[in-house]
Amino acid sequence: MGYRDPMTLRLTLIALLLSPVLAWSQTALRPDKVSPAISGLEAGIVCAPVTVGSAPAPDTLAGATHIIDEEPPFVSVSRRVPAVIGIGFGVKSTASTKSGIDDVLVVITHPPMGADQIRTQSFLTAISGIESSLTFYQFDSDYELVPGLWQMAATKDGQPLFSAMFEVVAPQQAPQLAAACGFEELLS
Repeated sequence: MGYRDPMTLRLTLIALLLSPVLAWSQTALRPDKVSPAISGLEAGIVCAPVTVGSAPAPDTLAGATHIIDEEPPFVSVSRRVPAVIGIGFGVKSTASTKSGIDDVLVVITHPPMGADQIRTQSFLTAISGIESSLTFYQFDSDYELVPGLWQMAATKDGQPLFSAMFEVVAPQQAPQLAAACGFEELLS
């Protein structure tokens, strides 16, 4: 066996140990993709806002989406979302034109969920060109509390507008975020 420089050996060992971590981080939470049709994009976590109704969304497990009057603030811009009923996550976006964008298709891709183990849900929304529009997913039922990588992607007539990645984790992995919405009892 030949002579090996100890520094080279250490660097090789560090590289071998870091490569799976770096590979995971690059594939796990890819950077947001934003088209020129979107002038502003933020992503984060919200506490369940007051709903004033629902809109039919046949391509979702619940069959409907929430209608809200007031856009809640992000309690965090983290992409690590605690899997807790009442927590939501999503994107605040603004269209580049004042007229906005109607008939935006939002597709949520996630780990297998529900009895049929579905991996995607979709619904239509609009993006304002005057103020930010919140597009979010909220955990309302236990079957939705699926840890793993979630992607929210929006398109108009098949053309990408934006996509953002989130990682849903057990509440114990993000206790301060679960507590931010008043769900401390779920952490014990």
